[in-house]
Amino acid sequence: MALQLGDTVPNFTQDSSEGTISFYEWAGDSWVVLFSHPADYTPVCTTELGAVAKLKPEFDKRNVKILALSVDDAESHRGWIKDINETQNATVNYPIIADPDRKVSNLYGMIHPNSLDNLTVRSVFIIDPNKKLRLTITYPASTGRNFDEILRVIDSLQLTDNYQVATPANWKDGDDCVVVPSIPTEEAKAKFPKGVTEIKSYLRMTPQPNK
Repeated sequence: MALQLGDTVPNFTQDSSEGTISFYEWAGDSWVVLFSHPADYTPVCTTELGAVAKLKPEFDKRNVKILALSVDDAESHRGWIKDINETQNATVNYPIIADPDRKVSNLYGMIHPNSLDNLTVRSVFIIDPNKKLRLTITYPASTGRNFDEILRVIDSLQLTDNYQVATPANWKDGDDCVVVPSIPTEEAKAKFPKGVTEIKSYLRMTPQPNK
C-alpha cells in the first residue's frame, strides 16, 4: 500500500556513497528530505544533486538532513559525485543511497512501472523528526525539481506545527498567514497581538507570528 501523509515511514538499512546508513538512527531528531533519481550519470539528476549541495546551508538552518537515492551501487555513486562536483561547481555533501536491489524504492513506492520500467521516478519525501511523512511530490523523469519550493514547504510545516496558522497560496517566509478556522475571531485577536484582518468570517489573516 502506498505511503500516505501522516504515516510512519519505514526504517531501512542500506549502503550509500558514505557507507551503511540505518535510516532512523541516521535521521535522529532532524527533518529529512529523501529524494530519488532514475539512475546515475543522468543529466537532469546531475543538475539536481548539484543544486541541493549548494542549498545545503539553507537545509542545515532548518534542521533538515538530505538523503538522495538511485538504483545504482555505491561505487557508481562515488564516481558520479566527482562528475557532479566538476560540472555543477558544487560539493555533494550528503549521502546517496545505493538501491540496486530496489529494497528502499519498493518500500517507499518510488517505482512507477508505467512511467519508467524498474527505475525510480523523481519522488520527494519530507519526513519530520517523529518519522512521519509530511509531504510527497512526484515528478516525471523529464522535469527537474524546484528545491526552493521544498524549502518553502519546510518553512510552512515548521511554522504551522508551532502556531495555529496556515499558509496561503504562494506564501513565503515572512508573509501574512491564515488564521486556522477552528479559532474564533475574538480568540484569534488575543492570540495574535500583531493583529487579525477579517476578510470573511472564514478568512482571517495575521502577520507571521514568529517574525
